[in-house]
Amino acid sequence: MPSPRLAETVAVHGRHRPHSIALHFNDQAVTYGRLSDLTESLRSQLLQLDLPAGSTVYVPAHKTPQTIALLLALFHEGHIALTPSPDLGSAALGRLAQQARVSHLLTVAGDGVLAATPAPAPEDGAQGFAVPDPGRTRLLLTTSGSTGTPKIVPIEAAGFDAFSDWAVDDFALSPSETALSYAPLNFDLALLDVWTFLQLGACVVLVDQQRATDAAYLAALAARHQVTFVQGVPMLYRLLLENGAAFAAARHVIFTGDSLPAGLLTHVAPAFPNAAFHNVFGCTETNDSFIHHVDPTADGPMPIGRPIRGSQALVLDAEGRRVTSAGTGELLVSTPFQTGGYLRRDLNSAAFVHLDGRVFYRTGDIVTRTAEGLYFLEGRADWHVKVRGVRTNLQEVENVLAAHPDVAEAVVVPLPDPQAGVRLHAHVARRPDTGLTSLRLRTHAGRHLPRHAIPASVHLTDAPLPRTSTGKPDRNLIKRNRMKEIDA
Repeated sequence: MPSPRLAETVAVHGRHRPHSIALHFNDQAVTYGRLSDLTESLRSQLLQLDLPAGSTVYVPAHKTPQTIALLLALFHEGHIALTPSPDLGSAALGRLAQQARVSHLLTVAGDGVLAATPAPAPEDGAQGFAVPDPGRTRLLLTTSGSTGTPKIVPIEAAGFDAFSDWAVDDFALSPSETALSYAPLNFDLALLDVWTFLQLGACVVLVDQQRATDAAYLAALAARHQVTFVQGVPMLYRLLLENGAAFAAARHVIFTGDSLPAGLLTHVAPAFPNAAFHNVFGCTETNDSFIHHVDPTADGPMPIGRPIRGSQALVLDAEGRRVTSAGTGELLVSTPFQTGGYLRRDLNSAAFVHLDGRVFYRTGDIVTRTAEGLYFLEGRADWHVKVRGVRTNLQEVENVLAAHPDVAEAVVVPLPDPQAGVRLHAHVARRPDTGLTSLRLRTHAGRHLPRHAIPASVHLTDAPLPRTSTGKPDRNLIKRNRMKEIDA
């Protein structure tokens, strides 16, 4: 993936352990020998394109063995891959391609044949954006875009290598591991459960993204391949538990990407009887930055933990002053794995700050640090709105709704209101076979929230919540859809 060392190491596995399984995808079992052969074939096809050294290309992040081989081939050849979600709209994809100055759109068919389409990017579309440096990065990820247009994040090659070394050491991973890779390939979770595992020479079970909400498929996949390592957002664990399955082979269970709803842990723990549980916290810009080794019998909110080895964290209060002991404020982090900055230059001065001889990233997350140095996530700085003049934390409202036993997931978004200024709308996914009504849910909210924080409207659905390309709830889409309903 993001480093030459990764590409070279996977090639070594192909020579020395050609019959070991690298990837499972649906009914395919791809050995390291086969993956190496496919990568070499794609390297030859890339050479025929006669790309300038260090070119940036666009590769739709289809989660297939063929796409993984293509990315390895690009890393070998010293090119840079921009890998946004293949489901991103054409206009957004076009803007990202211009910003990154991509020269070609590359895809690979199931038979390993490379297709290349020139994509000349007008220079005016890249004004204000840095030229990606192949000496520092081989991979460009994008943020989720849940709070605006996706931002392009170069993944540092040296940072990935340091991250991979940390993960292998901290989780005591070996080549005998098998990871269930649930998140999309364009999500930063793939840095661990795809690319680190391939660098290690372990096995990766790729979840078909077309079946990512199929509970029976996911449980069967994890059981059939005896997965030892599971990483995912809370929705993955809800789906794995839906049919009462248990996964005795799992050694490590990682919660990440979103806050774990109250009560879910008590159901997860018995399903993974031999696993250690970890809550991992980070973002695309810094990669993982906190870890908490979870006691499944513990009560109360789950902390995000403490900074991982080599990382530092600061907390700033509302006036920008450093919180030096216990307290609450905005979280700033510095990790050995973080990006050197967004491609869009004018975003960097506000997002990345120099303190104590290090570069810290302003996460926008509000945390509380205890006197013992344990961190708890309180919400986002941009999740605070005023309803009838009263400051309201949207995440607190979501947590109350999600605590109802019939609720699977809940998202709360602010809507403009001529009288209140802002009113709250809740989009709620019910658990299967429940009779939850909006009246019952608002009554539940009224027991735990002040009047101004009770959602003015509730949309109940039996379908999963809409999600961004990185698997997070798509609050922007929920808000737009609700506004359309109001205007109709």
